[in-house]
Amino acid sequence: MDPYPVWKHATRLADGREIIYFDESPGLLREAVKDTRDLGGQAEGDASVLRWDPLAGEWVVIAEQRQDRTFLPPAEACPLDPSAPGRPTEIPADSYDVVVFENRFPSLSGAEHGLRIPRAQLGGGEPGLFARRPGYGRCEVVCFTSDHDASFADLTPARVRTVVETWADRTATLSALDGVEEVFCFENRGEEIGVTLHHPHGQIYAYPFVTPRTARMLGQARRYAERTGGNLFDDMVAGELAAGARVVARNAHWTSFVPAAARWPYEILLFPAERVPDLTLLPDAARAAFCPIYLDVLRRLDALFGGPAPYIAAWHQAPGPAGSPDVTGGGSPAGSAGPVRSGPARSGEFALHLQVLSVRRAPGKLKYLAGSESGMGVWINDIVPETAARQLREVM
Repeated sequence: MDPYPVWKHATRLADGREIIYFDESPGLLREAVKDTRDLGGQAEGDASVLRWDPLAGEWVVIAEQRQDRTFLPPAEACPLDPSAPGRPTEIPADSYDVVVFENRFPSLSGAEHGLRIPRAQLGGGEPGLFARRPGYGRCEVVCFTSDHDASFADLTPARVRTVVETWADRTATLSALDGVEEVFCFENRGEEIGVTLHHPHGQIYAYPFVTPRTARMLGQARRYAERTGGNLFDDMVAGELAAGARVVARNAHWTSFVPAAARWPYEILLFPAERVPDLTLLPDAARAAFCPIYLDVLRRLDALFGGPAPYIAAWHQAPGPAGSPDVTGGGSPAGSAGPVRSGPARSGEFALHLQVLSVRRAPGKLKYLAGSESGMGVWINDIVPETAARQLREVM
């Protein structure tokens, strides 16, 4: 089967940041579109820093320059709309399908310029009590459509497929950058989540370390394999299918379900039937089948609350260079102080999956991370997962 047709064109914005168009038709001559704005470059020293938390055993990003980022502009001043005469935006073209560009206010930076950070600065082994290192990495913005008033749930399956191809392309490109350990594709939707731009968009972070969540999952998967000889992700999905009560929807290539120990009132996991470590290795048939089931999940969330549901959609991928069927970096075991990959881990242990969660627990009511969650990391869910799954199944 021929690859899904997407035409990729990379060029530069006025301040040197990269912008990449992912078009659904050829011949648009994106390279000829120029950013006419007068933008200053990033000020010297205006970059983030990583500080080591010795109590939690993880890195914290300190990014004071983000205090000045754009905050809830009026629709007519949205920087993610296509440019128009007299109103240049972050996207110089007058129309687009899907577009990716380097964030003007990044939490992590440096990798976009091909900088090579010495391994001693990237870290390794046991950091000191107050260890610091550069906030190295890359942050990108992904605009799903030029329609300011749309949402992801309004997209056609064909456009979702273009977005999937974009995620896979960026995962492959960013994970290959020197010093990048993990690539995270995600979308925040709704002011309740903290969204500051209403235009439908997501983000991609290229981290210089394996994130705590991924390190814990890898550690759990290894221990489960040692104890049972099985794969934690495969057995969990099989168990959910056998139980049935928490399954929301499925097709030949994907299963969506509310996890048995859901933290959030409405939380859904989507797993492909064929386990792969990252988006780059997702087969063509699974990429196509993802589009309708994901749209179905998002529309069920909206229908449940009678309007746009605030949510986070987070892709969980294996760390390390994408596309390797054998070995990727696996991060430090859970609880270890090592901030960088401590050794190889079979990518086959990890299963790519998408987590969709809403902070809303009922119409007009939010789930707050209060004392137990924020102070102790112990989650309290007001909704029984089986009830949440049943509501999502029956709402449409």
